[in-house]
Amino acid sequence: MRGLEGKRAIVTGGAQGIGRACVDELVRHGAKVLISDLEEETGLKTQQEFVEKGHDVHFIQGDMQEEQFCIDQVAYAKEKMGGVDFLVNNAFSFAAAGLDATREQWMRVMTVGPMGFAKMIQECVPHMKEAGGGSIVNVSSISAHIAQPGRWTYNSAKGAVDQLTKCAALDVAPMGIRVNSVSPGWIWTREVQKAADYNEEKYDVVWGKYHMMRRCGVPSEVATAVMFLLSEESSFITGTDLPVDGGLMGLGGEGIGEDSEFAGSN
Repeated sequence: MRGLEGKRAIVTGGAQGIGRACVDELVRHGAKVLISDLEEETGLKTQQEFVEKGHDVHFIQGDMQEEQFCIDQVAYAKEKMGGVDFLVNNAFSFAAAGLDATREQWMRVMTVGPMGFAKMIQECVPHMKEAGGGSIVNVSSISAHIAQPGRWTYNSAKGAVDQLTKCAALDVAPMGIRVNSVSPGWIWTREVQKAADYNEEKYDVVWGKYHMMRRCGVPSEVATAVMFLLSEESSFITGTDLPVDGGLMGLGGEGIGEDSEFAGSN
C-alpha cells in the first residue's frame, strides 16, 4: 500500500494478537515501529524476533492506565525513530462486567481504553503536525455498536472510542492528520482462544454462526484493514469506522438462518 514505507509508527499492545499482526504488516511495508505492551517478557521477545530479521523495531513496557506511560511512549518514539507518523491505539482492558460491575472495573477499562487512546493522540499530534501530517487508527469493536449480555463496562468503553474517533478527527483534520477506527468481530486472539478452551476447531463453528462468513476472523485480517486506513489509499477517509466483522453487525435476529439452503455453504 502507498505511503507506509519509511514511516514511524507506535502500536500499543503490539506484542500479541491484533497489535502483533499490525506490527507484522507495518514492517513488511518498510515502516519503523515502537511496540508498547504490559507484558515485558513477551514484548522483548517480540522485539528480538523482528530485530533478528533486520527490522527497525523498538519496545517499551508499561501500563496504558498510567498517563505518564503514554507520555513516555511518545518521547521514546521521538528518541528512537525521530518522530511519529502513525499511531495504532490497540491496547485495551477486557474488563467485561454488567449489573455487578465494580468501580474499579469501570476505572480500569476507561483509563486503559478511551482515556489512554485520547492521551496517546494528544501526545502524538504535535509530532505528526511537525511531520506534515499523519494517520491514527483506534481499534474499537463490534461491542461499540451492539448490546451484549453482562458487558456494561467493555461495551461502554468501546462506544466511547467510537465517539473519540469522530471528535478527534474533526479537530486534527486541519493539521493533515486523519483518525479512523476498525471494529473487529470475533477474532482468534488470546482472549478468544482462552474462552474457547483453546479448541479453535470446535468453536469456530459455534461462534461462526454469529457471522455471515460463518467463521471467526484472524488478526491478520484486522491488520490489513488497519494498514489501509494508515496508508495513502485512504487519503480522503477520516472520522469513520471500518467493521472487520465477517458481516456480524449486518445480521438480524435470525442469524445465518439454520433452515436456509445456504446455511452450510462456505
